[in-house]
Amino acid sequence: MKRTPLYERHRALGARFVEFGGWEMPVQYSGVIDEHHAVRQRAGLFDVSHMGEIELRGRNALAAAQELTVNDVARLHDGEAQYSLLCLPSGGVVDDILVFRLSAERVLLCVNASNIDKDFEWIRSHANGAEVIDRSPEFALLALQGPRATEILGRIAPAELAALKPFSFREIDIAGVATLASRTGYTGEDGWELYCDAAGAPQLWDALLEAGQSCELRPAGLGARDTLRLERALPLYGHELDEQTTPLEARLAWVVRFSKPSFLGREALLAQRDSGLARRLAGLEVLDRGIARQGYELFAGDEPIGVVTSGTMSPTLGKAIAMGYVATRHAEPGVDLQVEIRGRKLAARTVPLPFYKR
Repeated sequence: MKRTPLYERHRALGARFVEFGGWEMPVQYSGVIDEHHAVRQRAGLFDVSHMGEIELRGRNALAAAQELTVNDVARLHDGEAQYSLLCLPSGGVVDDILVFRLSAERVLLCVNASNIDKDFEWIRSHANGAEVIDRSPEFALLALQGPRATEILGRIAPAELAALKPFSFREIDIAGVATLASRTGYTGEDGWELYCDAAGAPQLWDALLEAGQSCELRPAGLGARDTLRLERALPLYGHELDEQTTPLEARLAWVVRFSKPSFLGREALLAQRDSGLARRLAGLEVLDRGIARQGYELFAGDEPIGVVTSGTMSPTLGKAIAMGYVATRHAEPGVDLQVEIRGRKLAARTVPLPFYKR
């Protein structure tokens, strides 16, 4: 398995490791619930260096990004980012990504760890003359998240960062390490994703932990990252998103800019929008004692109506929550249904998404 530049730091902190997307990654340090509450109440620091970075360069970089992605890259100025999706001509999702406009001739895409090779080949095959570079080995990625994240970062970073709006970024030195500091995240809290020089990652990690001591900053693993994103109903590729699922089914229609004259998947998504959805992602609360996990089947009486994509016991809300795809007529909040857990059908109900708001 691959290891990030911070592997030895994680070992020294007593992290437990799991395999994720071919990487040996820390799943927890002090415990998932403790780390989860730290991010909701103060701040947590994640190593997500397994994520991939692919750059488009040249005169056709913006045009290529515009054709490849469903969101409108033309709306970006230098120093701005957006959430987007790569789609097949069928409308299925190749990956969900972040798009960073570095300049008129440079666009950086952050892609999911398990999809780096697939995404690189897909992007290269539809690059329309743009140069495509896999820069993943150059970067480490640290995520500083929580209500005190900006305060902590401000102790070691230039003051101008605090004024950045969400989905804005700057390329800047932090604690002596070249960093692209982006006001983005995957937890539902304010925070930062710090794309830094891989060799400098340990130096930046140490500086952030030291700066956050008085705020009780916690190192946090993939376990808390998953419970945090699920409370906010943020999709995870391989769970809520895959090549057989469209953005419209995944409640991501807000990302799809049909006003663009052309992008991969546009015709299929237009047809689906006009004909109506057969299924849709729904939020679920399990009313009986039990946790709905990925793959568990959902029923309305004896009728199978869908399947769970993600589920957990919410540390913030104190109840079992899940997301899953159900037949559209069952997708609105307030519908009673059942989830089958180890041969038993437990009562559940559809609820509004997201489960948690700041």
